[in-house]
Amino acid sequence: MCPQPENSDGSLSPNRSRPTAEEHAEYSGEERFLLLRLAHQSIWRCLTGERVAVESPTAHLAEPRGAFTTLYVHGELRGCVGFVYPVGSLHQTIVETACAAAFEDSRFSPLTKEEFPHLSVSISVISPLQPIRAEDVEVGRHGLLISSFGSRGLLLPQVPVEHGWDRETFLAQTCRKAGLPEDAWTGDVTLEAFTAEVFADLGAQE
Repeated sequence: MCPQPENSDGSLSPNRSRPTAEEHAEYSGEERFLLLRLAHQSIWRCLTGERVAVESPTAHLAEPRGAFTTLYVHGELRGCVGFVYPVGSLHQTIVETACAAAFEDSRFSPLTKEEFPHLSVSISVISPLQPIRAEDVEVGRHGLLISSFGSRGLLLPQVPVEHGWDRETFLAQTCRKAGLPEDAWTGDVTLEAFTAEVFADLGAQE
């Protein structure tokens, strides 16, 4: 079952959020809950024309980090927008990417009030990028950014897992995302990897 807002501002009760457990997670369960709730609240306030608050609840969440916010309705992808490089505090980045995923992802029409009760959110907090050789890419661990002559393509670490891709398919699909030939990764390109701490609402992708 997808989460539903408890209050008119789109906030969630704690038992409706299911942060995934990780052995060495940087963000606590409470911080994950705060960010997921913030994403829902920001989207609701954009829907209703209210001002979106940007004050960070903790010093840790005020640190600059890249992040992506992915939205699902009834388990189907409904939008995904993010910044691989830090452009501001993590808290502010979630406000911006949540609203952008809901209303500015060109692949989808803007989210509606009718869809909001069925909305699930997944957040991916991005590590700094590092150069990587193609043979060192690990499916399920690395996200990829490929660049060549002004073209760039990025895929999050969970994407190849969701699609059952092997390493070479992952590399080829990242090239395709950049608008490059699928074998471009074998040539003169810049390949960078990152990891992501991913956590989601109950119902995301279900």
